[in-house]
Amino acid sequence: MTPCRPTAAAIGRRAALAACAFAAFTAFAAHAAYPDRPITVVVPYAPGGAADSVARVIGARLGAKLGTSVIVDNRAGASGTIGASYVAKAAPDGYTVLYDATPYSINPHLFARMPYAKDALQPLSLVLLAPNALVVKADSPFRTVADLVAKARAEPGKLDFASGGSGTVQRLAAELFRQKLRLEMVHIPYKSGGPAIADVMGGQVDFMFGTVAATYPLISTGKLRALAVSSPQRSPRLPEVPTVAETVVPGYEAFEWNGLLLPARTPRDIADRLQQAVVEVLKEDEVQQRLKDLGAQPVGSTPAEFAAFLQKEDAKWSAVVKQGNIKLD
Repeated sequence: MTPCRPTAAAIGRRAALAACAFAAFTAFAAHAAYPDRPITVVVPYAPGGAADSVARVIGARLGAKLGTSVIVDNRAGASGTIGASYVAKAAPDGYTVLYDATPYSINPHLFARMPYAKDALQPLSLVLLAPNALVVKADSPFRTVADLVAKARAEPGKLDFASGGSGTVQRLAAELFRQKLRLEMVHIPYKSGGPAIADVMGGQVDFMFGTVAATYPLISTGKLRALAVSSPQRSPRLPEVPTVAETVVPGYEAFEWNGLLLPARTPRDIADRLQQAVVEVLKEDEVQQRLKDLGAQPVGSTPAEFAAFLQKEDAKWSAVVKQGNIKLD
């Protein structure tokens, strides 16, 4: 009997199956070995800022946790969209991560066209939440939020407020405050938060919503007066200062947030490993204390929780920008 010989087609099918099996094994091995080289965390803001400072703390601990080095790469410009676009177009392999902040949720409503698609990035974990403080100069006649509101209602268009620019949460927190109370006020934009705070402290501008990290040293030394904080609960850093919600606008909240995102289609196992490491880092006593010193609340969330948070932020700021007809400076 003549032995049955495999046909060329059968040999081809076997070769294809073997190639697929080898590719799957190679991909599995690559994922299992992750990370086997340095991870780059892109911060889309300038060095020395709040987001950059926290990213470096998180990055150092994350590297130790994962057994690799983490490089912080500042790619500032265009309100954070340059750095975000860079990560959106990076390989989805877990080696390029975006460390972004509140402008991520605001930019799509200010820019006529974004440089990356809406679904080009996937949420990894919310890192922190930080309230703003509504501050006035130390000897201001406004001792409470109610005082400020009464003046604004008595003299429409006379009060002004500062911010570090139209695309900042400082501006939008004040705009949300103004819209909720139907007040007429004048916005004075600055190129950054520092000069804005300085002019509030000097009395050139009536008030602003500034980050607790930036304003606390001036509040604690009597150079600024805090009337309220923008979070739903009082800040542990300023426990005697009421919230906007408990004073004049029930339900009011506006946060500075930081979070980590990955290029879309990053493999689930890699994303899971990164997310778990981030949560573990945020539970470390040293990291928690560092963030609390900045007036921030450490979080650490699942991707689904972060996605839900971003959806809520998107809806809120979309409405504020549209109603206020806010444009970039």
